[in-house]
Amino acid sequence: MSSIREDIKRVDQQNLFSSLFFPLLFLLVIWMVKIWETVMGVSFVHFGVYPGRLEGLLGVLFYPLIHGSWNHLLSNSTALFLLSVGIFYFYRPVAYRIYFWTYLMSGIWIWVSARASYHIGSSGLIYGFAAFIFFSGIIRQNTNLLALSMLVTFLYGGMVWGIFPILPNMSYEGHLWGAIAGIILAIYFRKEGPQKKVYSWELEEEEARRKLDEIEDAEEVDDAEEIEITRRESINPLINQPKIVYTYKKKDEGEKS
Repeated sequence: MSSIREDIKRVDQQNLFSSLFFPLLFLLVIWMVKIWETVMGVSFVHFGVYPGRLEGLLGVLFYPLIHGSWNHLLSNSTALFLLSVGIFYFYRPVAYRIYFWTYLMSGIWIWVSARASYHIGSSGLIYGFAAFIFFSGIIRQNTNLLALSMLVTFLYGGMVWGIFPILPNMSYEGHLWGAIAGIILAIYFRKEGPQKKVYSWELEEEEARRKLDEIEDAEEVDDAEEIEITRRESINPLINQPKIVYTYKKKDEGEKS
């Protein structure tokens, strides 16, 4: 028993370490971009998404990597890292696809519908991952995922105000489209990755329910047969009366009457 527990613990540790790789790598990239801006004394804001302009469409590839200030970067880093680790740890089979589609969908929708300005920052990804984790836990009805959803709500529930145009210098469109992308992906990938746990008592209950349905179906068939027999008897009351069968036998030639 102890060896099995050790194996499970070792596998969990391996999964955790592997779940840290890509989130740390992505975090390193966005920090290197900001360090490069600071050292070189340049700004990469013009590489963000600018809606409606053809050259602004290129920003779909770069907008989550660029931040307007160090405060902007710092405020996004912790949430982005924690939510990314949650995606890769609990949704390993679809983690990269969730990352890619949230990145792409939110960027394109910003370019199509947002205000005429440069839109930058990884907030769209943060809202997308938070929405995905929250709604995916509810849809899948998995205990661990529901607990993760509640944790996301507790830590980042105040983010919901970010989807409204409250602050003029905040890209609420990026937040809104990121959240919508997360909801869509939670629905689309609902059958992939961890599912609702099925316990033994649930299986027994399902088996008992199936047998009860079979018994009720059989009783319905028997009732239908009895009704049909009763109907036939009411139409022809002699249907069950005994039949008299007469047998005729020829007399033998030597037999006298």
